[in-house]
Amino acid sequence: MASAVLFFTSCEKDITVDLPQPEEKIVVEGYITPGAAAYVFVSKTAGFFEPTDNNALLSAAVKNATVILSDGTNTDTLVAPASDIGYLYLSPVIRGEVGKIYTLLVKLDDGRTVTSVTTIPASIPLDSVWFKERALNDDRGWVWATLSDPAAPGNCYRWFAKRLGKDDDFIAPIGSVNEDKFFNGLTFDFAYNRGTAPYSEAEDDNNDNAGYFLKGDSIVVKFASTTKESYDFWRSAESQAASNGSPFGSPSPLKSNIVGGLGIWEGFSFTLDTIVAQ
Repeated sequence: MASAVLFFTSCEKDITVDLPQPEEKIVVEGYITPGAAAYVFVSKTAGFFEPTDNNALLSAAVKNATVILSDGTNTDTLVAPASDIGYLYLSPVIRGEVGKIYTLLVKLDDGRTVTSVTTIPASIPLDSVWFKERALNDDRGWVWATLSDPAAPGNCYRWFAKRLGKDDDFIAPIGSVNEDKFFNGLTFDFAYNRGTAPYSEAEDDNNDNAGYFLKGDSIVVKFASTTKESYDFWRSAESQAASNGSPFGSPSPLKSNIVGGLGIWEGFSFTLDTIVAQ
């Protein structure tokens, strides 16, 4: 059992809270997109006060898991490119197709199993994408876009962006997911700030440029159409991240579509738009 001691200025005494040892759970993070192979990360949860160094991360990776994917017609056992590490499992056979249903089964050596189901919705492209400075004669700004949401309700979206030559991968900012509950069938403009990669030490992520795109940036926007389960997961994950470390934050349960574990098994389609900030 772990203990946490909270110190508050002007308090009369320290408060000690006994935290129960958490139950270890399987964590799955898997994705499948049109024309691409599925990939799945399998790991285990750790206690809140456990170390987060490289050795701890390696010990959380699950080796020798049996990861099975089915699209209703074909069944494929995913392989681990680095079997001594585990963690990442790839499908050598099944490729994503819009509208298909994909069932995932993960088995561990100790007999535990988790399952999940997802599908790939059709992509809905943005009408236009552009950069706009935050103020006159300011080199910093945000990426704006116009979306025409279809008349049928239930569409969910996620936003990513990548600066060519600066970012190693696409980054989703906080608030990256939306559902069309309040804008179904409408055409409207919206904007996003620049996201920050976890634990980034880049200068632009640790000065006044944090959260902004700069004039001259070549920006690729990845606009994804996702499932409702994906929206629920990332919405709850972002809510937890936003209140992380605050003793006054409200508890926010992580909504997962992994039966028997935690995480997300997600199918999504996307479109790409490239602009130069100017």
